[in-house]
Amino acid sequence: MDIKKIRIKLLFLLMILLILFILAICVGRYGISPVDVIRALTFDDTMDPLIKNVVLQVRLPRILMSMIVGAGLACSGASYQCIFGNPLVSPDILGVSAGAGFGAALGILLSGSAVVVQGQALFFGLIAVVIVLCISRVNKKTELFMLVLSGVIVGAFFEALISLVKYVADPQNTLPAITVWLMGSLASVSYQKVIICSVTILPCTVALMTLRWKMNLMSLDDEEAISMGVNVERVRLIIIVISTLMTAVSVSLCGIIGWIGLVIPHIGRFIVGDDHRGLIPACVIIGAGYLLVIDSVARTLTAAELPLSILTAMVGAPFFGVMLRKTMGNGGNG
Repeated sequence: MDIKKIRIKLLFLLMILLILFILAICVGRYGISPVDVIRALTFDDTMDPLIKNVVLQVRLPRILMSMIVGAGLACSGASYQCIFGNPLVSPDILGVSAGAGFGAALGILLSGSAVVVQGQALFFGLIAVVIVLCISRVNKKTELFMLVLSGVIVGAFFEALISLVKYVADPQNTLPAITVWLMGSLASVSYQKVIICSVTILPCTVALMTLRWKMNLMSLDDEEAISMGVNVERVRLIIIVISTLMTAVSVSLCGIIGWIGLVIPHIGRFIVGDDHRGLIPACVIIGAGYLLVIDSVARTLTAAELPLSILTAMVGAPFFGVMLRKTMGNGGNG
Protein backbone atom coordinates (compact mmCIF):
# COMPACT_ATOMS: atom_id res chain seq x y z
CA MET A 1 0.00 0.00 0.00
CA ASP A 2 1.20 3.50 -0.86
CA ILE A 3 2.75 5.29 2.15
CA LYS A 4 0.58 8.36 1.51
CA LYS A 5 -2.59 6.25 1.78
CA ILE A 6 -1.23 4.70 4.99
CA ARG A 7 -0.71 8.15 6.50
CA ILE A 8 -4.25 9.19 5.62
CA LYS A 9 -5.61 6.04 7.27
CA LEU A 10 -3.47 6.63 10.36
CA LEU A 11 -4.77 10.19 10.61
CA PHE A 12 -8.33 8.88 10.34
CA LEU A 13 -7.63 6.34 13.10
CA LEU A 14 -6.25 9.12 15.30
CA MET A 15 -9.44 11.13 14.83
CA ILE A 16 -11.53 8.10 15.84
CA LEU A 17 -9.31 7.60 18.92
CA LEU A 18 -9.82 11.24 19.94
CA ILE A 19 -13.60 10.85 19.67
CA LEU A 20 -13.50 7.63 21.70
CA PHE A 21 -11.37 9.39 24.32
CA ILE A 22 -13.99 12.14 24.80
CA LEU A 23 -16.91 9.68 24.79
CA ALA A 24 -15.19 7.40 27.33
CA ILE A 25 -14.96 10.31 29.78
CA CYS A 26 -18.62 11.13 29.19
CA VAL A 27 -20.02 7.66 29.96
CA GLY A 28 -20.42 6.19 33.42
CA ARG A 29 -22.81 6.10 36.37
CA TYR A 30 -22.65 9.89 36.38
CA GLY A 31 -23.16 11.09 32.82
CA ILE A 32 -21.23 14.14 31.65
CA SER A 33 -21.74 16.10 28.45
CA PRO A 34 -18.89 16.40 25.92
CA VAL A 35 -18.88 20.20 26.43
CA ASP A 36 -18.31 19.78 30.18
CA VAL A 37 -15.60 17.20 29.52
CA ILE A 38 -13.72 19.63 27.26
CA ARG A 39 -14.15 22.42 29.81
CA ALA A 40 -12.76 20.17 32.56
CA LEU A 41 -9.81 19.12 30.42
CA THR A 42 -8.99 22.77 29.70
CA PHE A 43 -9.09 23.51 33.47
CA ASP A 44 -12.06 25.89 33.33
CA ASP A 45 -12.33 27.32 36.88
CA THR A 46 -15.98 28.31 36.48
CA MET A 47 -17.41 24.80 36.13
CA ASP A 48 -18.96 22.51 38.74
CA PRO A 49 -16.23 21.11 41.07
CA LEU A 50 -18.02 17.73 41.17
CA ILE A 51 -17.85 17.31 37.39
CA LYS A 52 -14.26 18.49 37.38
CA ASN A 53 -13.32 15.95 40.05
CA VAL A 54 -15.08 13.08 38.23
CA VAL A 55 -13.32 13.94 34.96
CA LEU A 56 -9.81 14.69 36.22
CA GLN A 57 -9.48 12.46 39.29
CA VAL A 58 -11.75 9.47 38.64
CA ARG A 59 -12.01 8.82 34.91
CA LEU A 60 -9.00 10.48 33.26
CA PRO A 61 -6.23 8.39 34.92
CA ARG A 62 -8.08 5.18 34.14
CA ILE A 63 -8.69 6.17 30.54
CA LEU A 64 -5.07 7.21 30.02
CA MET A 65 -3.92 3.91 31.52
CA SER A 66 -6.21 1.88 29.25
CA MET A 67 -4.87 3.68 26.18
CA ILE A 68 -1.21 3.27 27.16
CA VAL A 69 -1.57 -0.42 28.09
CA GLY A 70 -3.67 -1.20 25.01
CA ALA A 71 -1.14 0.51 22.74
CA GLY A 72 1.76 -1.30 24.41
CA LEU A 73 0.21 -4.77 24.22
CA ALA A 74 -0.84 -4.32 20.59
CA CYS A 75 2.59 -3.01 19.60
CA SER A 76 4.26 -5.92 21.42
CA GLY A 77 1.99 -8.40 19.67
CA ALA A 78 2.80 -7.01 16.22
CA SER A 79 6.52 -7.08 17.01
CA TYR A 80 6.43 -10.67 18.26
CA GLN A 81 4.44 -11.81 15.23
CA CYS A 82 7.05 -10.19 13.01
CA ILE A 83 10.14 -11.77 14.54
CA PHE A 84 8.51 -15.20 14.90
CA GLY A 85 6.90 -15.03 11.46
CA ASN A 86 3.70 -16.46 12.95
CA PRO A 87 0.29 -14.70 13.05
CA LEU A 88 -0.78 -16.76 16.08
CA VAL A 89 1.96 -15.42 18.34
CA SER A 90 0.98 -13.12 21.22
CA PRO A 91 3.03 -11.20 23.84
CA ASP A 92 2.81 -14.05 26.36
CA ILE A 93 4.48 -16.58 24.04
CA LEU A 94 7.70 -16.45 26.10
CA GLY A 95 5.97 -16.96 29.45
CA VAL A 96 6.01 -13.35 30.63
CA SER A 97 2.31 -13.32 31.56
CA ALA A 98 2.53 -16.63 33.42
CA GLY A 99 5.65 -15.46 35.28
CA ALA A 100 4.06 -12.13 36.19
CA GLY A 101 0.87 -13.91 37.23
CA PHE A 102 2.81 -16.16 39.60
CA GLY A 103 4.69 -13.18 41.05
CA ALA A 104 1.44 -11.31 41.71
CA ALA A 105 -0.30 -14.38 43.15
CA LEU A 106 2.66 -14.97 45.47
CA GLY A 107 2.64 -11.30 46.49
CA ILE A 108 -1.08 -11.43 47.31
CA LEU A 109 -0.58 -14.66 49.28
CA LEU A 110 2.38 -13.41 51.34
CA SER A 111 1.69 -9.71 51.70
CA GLY A 112 -1.29 -8.20 49.94
CA SER A 113 0.52 -4.88 49.57
CA ALA A 114 -0.02 -3.31 46.13
CA VAL A 115 3.66 -2.37 45.87
CA VAL A 116 4.78 -5.92 46.67
CA VAL A 117 2.28 -7.45 44.24
CA GLN A 118 3.29 -5.16 41.38
CA GLY A 119 7.01 -5.47 42.11
CA GLN A 120 6.93 -9.27 42.25
CA ALA A 121 4.78 -9.47 39.13
CA LEU A 122 7.29 -7.38 37.19
CA PHE A 123 10.26 -9.30 38.62
CA PHE A 124 8.94 -12.79 37.89
CA GLY A 125 7.65 -11.73 34.46
CA LEU A 126 11.14 -10.66 33.46
CA ILE A 127 12.71 -13.71 35.15
CA ALA A 128 10.47 -16.00 33.09
CA VAL A 129 11.75 -14.51 29.84
CA VAL A 130 15.38 -14.62 31.03
CA ILE A 131 14.93 -18.34 31.74
CA VAL A 132 13.45 -18.82 28.26
CA LEU A 133 16.39 -17.04 26.63
CA CYS A 134 18.86 -19.15 28.64
CA ILE A 135 17.15 -22.44 27.77
CA SER A 136 16.88 -21.57 24.07
CA ARG A 137 20.55 -20.59 23.73
CA VAL A 138 22.33 -23.48 21.99
CA ASN A 139 25.87 -23.23 20.57
CA LYS A 140 25.83 -19.46 21.16
CA LYS A 141 22.77 -19.11 18.91
CA THR A 142 19.05 -18.75 19.58
CA GLU A 143 16.75 -20.43 17.10
CA LEU A 144 13.11 -19.36 16.82
CA PHE A 145 11.70 -22.85 17.36
CA MET A 146 13.82 -23.17 20.52
CA LEU A 147 12.42 -19.86 21.77
CA VAL A 148 8.85 -21.01 21.22
CA LEU A 149 9.38 -24.41 22.85
CA SER A 150 11.23 -22.85 25.78
CA GLY A 151 8.39 -20.35 26.20
CA VAL A 152 5.84 -23.17 26.31
CA ILE A 153 7.90 -25.01 28.94
CA VAL A 154 8.47 -21.99 31.18
CA GLY A 155 4.88 -20.79 30.77
CA ALA A 156 3.55 -24.23 31.80
CA PHE A 157 5.90 -24.27 34.81
CA PHE A 158 4.72 -20.89 36.09
CA GLU A 159 1.07 -21.79 35.40
CA ALA A 160 1.60 -24.80 37.66
CA LEU A 161 3.07 -22.54 40.34
CA ILE A 162 0.03 -20.26 40.06
CA SER A 163 -2.23 -23.28 40.60
CA LEU A 164 -0.16 -24.26 43.64
CA VAL A 165 -0.48 -20.76 45.14
CA LYS A 166 -4.25 -20.77 44.52
CA TYR A 167 -4.51 -24.24 46.10
CA VAL A 168 -2.91 -23.14 49.38
CA ALA A 169 -4.54 -19.68 49.47
CA ASP A 170 -7.34 -18.82 51.89
CA PRO A 171 -10.56 -19.50 49.94
CA GLN A 172 -12.43 -16.74 51.72
CA ASN A 173 -10.15 -13.76 51.08
CA THR A 174 -6.87 -14.45 49.31
CA LEU A 175 -8.09 -16.81 46.59
CA PRO A 176 -10.77 -14.40 45.25
CA ALA A 177 -8.21 -11.58 45.21
CA ILE A 178 -5.77 -13.72 43.20
CA THR A 179 -8.50 -14.82 40.78
CA VAL A 180 -9.70 -11.25 40.17
CA TRP A 181 -6.16 -9.96 39.66
CA LEU A 182 -5.36 -12.70 37.13
CA MET A 183 -8.38 -11.64 35.03
CA GLY A 184 -7.16 -8.05 34.70
CA SER A 185 -8.68 -4.78 35.86
CA LEU A 186 -8.08 -1.03 35.78
CA ALA A 187 -10.27 -0.34 38.81
CA SER A 188 -7.43 0.74 41.11
CA VAL A 189 -5.56 2.96 38.64
CA SER A 190 -4.04 6.20 39.93
CA TYR A 191 -1.91 8.91 38.36
CA GLN A 192 1.12 7.29 40.02
CA LYS A 193 0.49 4.07 38.07
CA VAL A 194 -0.10 6.06 34.89
CA ILE A 195 3.30 7.73 35.31
CA ILE A 196 5.06 4.41 36.00
CA CYS A 197 3.38 2.88 32.96
CA SER A 198 4.15 5.90 30.76
CA VAL A 199 7.86 6.15 31.53
CA THR A 200 8.27 2.50 30.54
CA ILE A 201 5.81 1.79 27.75
CA LEU A 202 6.00 5.08 25.82
CA PRO A 203 9.81 5.03 25.33
CA CYS A 204 9.61 1.32 24.40
CA THR A 205 6.91 2.13 21.84
CA VAL A 206 9.07 4.88 20.36
CA ALA A 207 11.99 2.43 20.18
CA LEU A 208 9.88 -0.10 18.28
CA MET A 209 8.71 2.69 15.97
CA THR A 210 12.34 3.40 15.06
CA LEU A 211 12.92 -0.30 14.35
CA ARG A 212 9.84 -0.81 12.19
CA TRP A 213 11.73 -0.58 8.86
CA LYS A 214 14.05 -3.35 10.11
CA MET A 215 10.96 -5.39 10.98
CA ASN A 216 10.13 -5.42 7.27
CA LEU A 217 13.52 -7.01 6.63
CA MET A 218 13.06 -9.40 9.57
CA SER A 219 9.99 -10.74 7.77
CA LEU A 220 12.33 -12.13 5.12
CA ASP A 221 14.46 -15.26 5.49
CA ASP A 222 17.41 -14.80 7.84
CA GLU A 223 19.88 -15.14 4.97
CA GLU A 224 18.17 -12.42 2.95
CA ALA A 225 17.98 -10.08 5.96
CA ILE A 226 21.67 -10.62 6.74
CA SER A 227 22.59 -9.95 3.11
CA MET A 228 20.83 -6.58 3.42
CA GLY A 229 22.96 -5.59 6.41
CA VAL A 230 20.70 -6.59 9.31
CA ASN A 231 22.19 -8.32 12.34
CA VAL A 232 19.21 -10.65 12.69
CA GLU A 233 20.01 -12.11 16.10
CA ARG A 234 20.79 -8.74 17.69
CA VAL A 235 17.69 -7.02 16.29
CA ARG A 236 15.55 -10.01 17.32
CA LEU A 237 16.92 -9.86 20.88
CA ILE A 238 16.35 -6.08 21.10
CA ILE A 239 12.75 -6.43 19.95
CA ILE A 240 12.13 -9.31 22.37
CA VAL A 241 13.58 -7.35 25.31
CA ILE A 242 11.58 -4.19 24.51
CA SER A 243 8.32 -6.06 23.87
CA THR A 244 8.77 -8.20 26.98
CA LEU A 245 9.38 -5.16 29.18
CA MET A 246 6.21 -3.50 27.87
CA THR A 247 4.16 -6.64 28.50
CA ALA A 248 5.65 -7.25 31.96
CA VAL A 249 4.93 -3.69 33.10
CA SER A 250 1.38 -3.87 31.75
CA VAL A 251 0.67 -7.18 33.49
CA SER A 252 2.28 -6.05 36.77
CA LEU A 253 0.05 -2.95 36.95
CA CYS A 254 -3.21 -4.20 35.44
CA GLY A 255 -3.22 -7.98 35.62
CA ILE A 256 -3.36 -10.35 32.66
CA ILE A 257 -5.32 -8.86 29.73
CA GLY A 258 -5.50 -11.34 26.91
CA TRP A 259 -6.21 -11.24 23.16
CA ILE A 260 -5.12 -7.65 22.50
CA GLY A 261 -1.62 -8.56 21.33
CA LEU A 262 -3.05 -11.34 19.16
CA VAL A 263 -6.09 -9.68 17.55
CA ILE A 264 -5.10 -6.03 17.09
CA PRO A 265 -2.15 -6.70 14.71
CA HIS A 266 -4.55 -8.58 12.41
CA ILE A 267 -6.94 -5.63 12.42
CA GLY A 268 -3.99 -3.36 11.66
CA ARG A 269 -2.93 -5.50 8.70
CA PHE A 270 -6.49 -5.51 7.41
CA ILE A 271 -6.53 -1.68 7.45
CA VAL A 272 -2.99 -0.64 6.44
CA GLY A 273 -1.36 -3.83 5.13
CA ASP A 274 1.77 -5.74 6.14
CA ASP A 275 4.25 -2.86 5.88
CA HIS A 276 5.49 -2.32 9.44
CA ARG A 277 6.10 1.36 8.73
CA GLY A 278 2.33 1.73 8.89
CA LEU A 279 1.41 -1.40 10.86
CA ILE A 280 3.21 -0.51 14.11
CA PRO A 281 1.65 3.00 14.38
CA ALA A 282 -1.74 1.53 13.42
CA CYS A 283 -1.46 -1.12 16.16
CA VAL A 284 -0.59 1.57 18.71
CA ILE A 285 -3.66 3.63 17.81
CA ILE A 286 -6.09 0.71 17.41
CA GLY A 287 -4.83 -1.01 20.58
CA ALA A 288 -5.31 2.18 22.59
CA GLY A 289 -8.86 2.61 21.27
CA TYR A 290 -9.75 -1.06 21.70
CA LEU A 291 -8.82 -1.32 25.38
CA LEU A 292 -10.39 2.11 25.97
CA VAL A 293 -13.72 0.80 24.65
CA ILE A 294 -13.41 -2.53 26.50
CA ASP A 295 -12.68 -0.80 29.82
CA SER A 296 -15.55 1.65 29.31
CA VAL A 297 -17.91 -1.30 28.81
CA ALA A 298 -16.41 -3.11 31.83
CA ARG A 299 -17.12 -0.21 34.19
CA THR A 300 -20.57 0.71 32.88
CA LEU A 301 -22.25 -2.54 31.75
CA THR A 302 -23.08 -3.97 35.19
CA ALA A 303 -23.15 -2.83 38.81
CA ALA A 304 -20.23 -5.14 39.60
CA GLU A 305 -17.29 -4.29 37.32
CA LEU A 306 -16.41 -7.03 34.83
CA PRO A 307 -12.77 -8.25 34.57
CA LEU A 308 -11.14 -7.11 31.35
CA SER A 309 -9.95 -10.52 30.16
CA ILE A 310 -13.53 -11.79 30.07
CA LEU A 311 -14.57 -9.00 27.72
CA THR A 312 -11.43 -9.08 25.57
CA ALA A 313 -11.93 -12.82 25.04
CA MET A 314 -15.68 -12.51 24.38
CA VAL A 315 -15.07 -9.79 21.79
CA GLY A 316 -11.65 -10.84 20.52
CA ALA A 317 -12.23 -14.56 19.90
CA PRO A 318 -15.26 -14.23 17.57
CA PHE A 319 -13.72 -11.20 15.85
CA PHE A 320 -10.48 -13.10 15.32
CA GLY A 321 -12.44 -15.97 13.81
CA VAL A 322 -14.16 -13.60 11.38
CA MET A 323 -10.81 -12.01 10.47
CA LEU A 324 -9.28 -15.43 9.76
CA ARG A 325 -12.19 -16.33 7.49
CA LYS A 326 -11.98 -12.98 5.71
CA THR A 327 -8.23 -13.17 5.10
CA MET A 328 -8.25 -16.95 4.46
CA GLY A 329 -5.55 -17.35 7.09
CA ASN A 330 -3.08 -15.07 5.27
CA GLY A 331 -3.32 -12.11 7.65
CA GLY A 332 0.11 -12.71 9.14
CA ASN A 333 2.13 -13.26 6.02
CA GLY A 334 4.44 -10.36 5.56
